Amino acid sequence: MSVKPKIIVIGDIMIDHYLWGRADRISPEAPVQIVDIHRQTEVLGGAGNVVNNLRAFGCDVAVLSCVGDDIVADNMRQMLDNIDTKHILTIQNGRKSSKKSRLIASHQQVVRYDEESKEDIATTTQKKILKEFESIVGQFDIVVLSDYGKGVLTDSLTKDIIKLSNKYDKKVLIDPKGDNWDKYSGAYILTPNRKEASSATKIDIVDKNSTKKALEIMGDIVKVPLITLSEDGIVILDTNGDIVTSPTVAREVYDVTGAGDTVIAGIAYSLATNRSLTTALKFANLAAGVVVGKLGSATASIDEIEQYKSSLHKSSPDSHIKNFAQIEKLVKLYKQQEKKVVFTNGCFDILHKGHASYLHTAKSFGDILIVGVNSDRSVRELKGKNRPINNQNDRAYILASLESVDKVVIFDEDTPYNLIKLIKPDVLVKGGDYKDKKVVGQDIASSLQLVDFIDGRSTTKTIQSIQDV
Repeated sequence: MSVKPKIIVIGDIMIDHYLWGRADRISPEAPVQIVDIHRQTEVLGGAGNVVNNLRAFGCDVAVLSCVGDDIVADNMRQMLDNIDTKHILTIQNGRKSSKKSRLIASHQQVVRYDEESKEDIATTTQKKILKEFESIVGQFDIVVLSDYGKGVLTDSLTKDIIKLSNKYDKKVLIDPKGDNWDKYSGAYILTPNRKEASSATKIDIVDKNSTKKALEIMGDIVKVPLITLSEDGIVILDTNGDIVTSPTVAREVYDVTGAGDTVIAGIAYSLATNRSLTTALKFANLAAGVVVGKLGSATASIDEIEQYKSSLHKSSPDSHIKNFAQIEKLVKLYKQQEKKVVFTNGCFDILHKGHASYLHTAKSFGDILIVGVNSDRSVRELKGKNRPINNQNDRAYILASLESVDKVVIFDEDTPYNLIKLIKPDVLVKGGDYKDKKVVGQDIASSLQLVDFIDGRSTTKTIQSIQDV
């Protein structure tokens, strides 16, 4: 396998077009809302969204499809930057490339309208796609078929692609469409949702028994029968014929558009990197948990998934301790997400109630609290040769264990100026004793907040109390 996972996506590529606005009035012409459009965006959808998700995971991706000879197809090529688009075949005159437009008013989808051709692509086109695939299939680790029922993955072409993939020992993962699943026979995994699986298997999936029956029927078609059950997670039938559930981890659902694309991309990425199927399902669930918290067809980067995993309290305190390079990357992500970053710093030698109260207040000023911790060397410079009591790694670990603290960074300079310069926080927090004093980094942060300490609580007093015993 290559260093970067190499995955080919075959299927119906499209553009998802969004019109964003507000609806504050009712039309005098008809009892409908008037939406004032503020902006428009376009992203790749369908197989294109699978491609984008795989790219977000760091995969080397190719796409094979058929589109029309039109401006929509031209826009697709521009969106597929850094992707080899020579496999997209624009050879069928009269075919209209798929474009789905969604009107979003005040974060709610109001209406969707589609412009596209949905009939099967011509036999000659199918033969050219198959010939192209045969010439390159050996280059890839995984084959993904993204079937949106728009005519690219016809019965015969799908069967031929699976047959060729099996010949080259390549796993085929399929996001299916429609009730005719015979054409998917021999694939490794299908990833239908509950509704799709119910329709294709003719079983009303309402409980464990009906789920198992549906999976058993699917087991006659593919090696690993799998169904996505929304809030109930992903279920598969293991080799012993037992249902195994990978529970969902989504907390807030804003839009499920493209969630299925993220699931199949997550499984494909994980399998291409030699991870187990169990690990692949967990990763796919985490990725889906990220994208359903966004509006519109979306992707999830590895950093976002790790951040989300941490937010679910499934990570150890060690994972919250970052170096300068790591925190720089994370801060860029936070700001892309429009999160308000708060920074404070200190020695935090023997942690006490005063520290905890101070940090809790600091977190209240924003969304993400980053704490800079003086290294052992810099603590000695500030406090004397007998300090710190606890070494820098122990101090960072304890801070990272606090609910109010999101990330911890150890710095070795006498002041945190370089770290503040790197982070560029929205809010800089210092103790109330800095009133009327110049605070290091206040020229960089957008605002400064001073927080009073709890009287009688300090590390120095704690040490003195211990010595007096």
